Amino acid sequence: MAIALSVNLNKVALLRNSRGGSNPSPRVAAHACIDAGASGITLHWRQDNRHARAADVRDLRSLCRERGVEFNLEGDLREELIALACEIRVDQCTLVPVTPGEITSDHGFSLPREAGAIMPTIARLNDRGIRTSIFVDANAPMIAEAAKTGARRIEIYTGPYAEAQKTSGAEAEFIRVRDTARAAAASGLGVNAGHDLDLRNLPRLAREVPEINEASIGHAIIADALYLGLSETIRRYVAACRGEYVDAPATH
Repeated sequence: MAIALSVNLNKVALLRNSRGGSNPSPRVAAHACIDAGASGITLHWRQDNRHARAADVRDLRSLCRERGVEFNLEGDLREELIALACEIRVDQCTLVPVTPGEITSDHGFSLPREAGAIMPTIARLNDRGIRTSIFVDANAPMIAEAAKTGARRIEIYTGPYAEAQKTSGAEAEFIRVRDTARAAAASGLGVNAGHDLDLRNLPRLAREVPEINEASIGHAIIADALYLGLSETIRRYVAACRGEYVDAPATH
């Protein structure tokens, strides 16, 4: 069974914001991704609005409903984000810890230490019929604590797995991701994965970790689209989500 591909369009919004105006359009990009086979669209709405904005969240949630694909909203625990998620009934809300000033997400929630902070929000989202997911490090022993939060899924932070490719630590990082996914599935949790996944490191996960339900990918897709075009890039990532090894553009 293939991994569902949810395309994170933050980088499209970031490029738009850098110039002002409305071009490039996250909406147009979303249509192109869905037409090429993406299973869903993701936005991470940060408080500083440096890429996705509230208006983008509303717009792409509506588009996804029209197109019959899932919309995943990522973000921290702030009230404006959770209230918007509940108002527009996103399909999935992925809660992510945020460190002020960070360039990108670089760690999962520390459990059980942070469980008390996230459980009321998880309960609130669950009550609205929104699938909840929490961002966690690849750490199988911690999964029992994740299950206690009431979240329906975890999203495994795959940054270390991606960074370890072609190093002596690659196998150990793969095993960490695999074992975490297995532990989650055994606990009744769905499994998502995200961060620095690309055409080179995604196929192995698709082939050898069948517990992964969904991968959220943004930066690598938009970077590859500069060389391949967006539609062709999505087609290759959909194939990678089936475990196929496909050609990846040179990065340097």
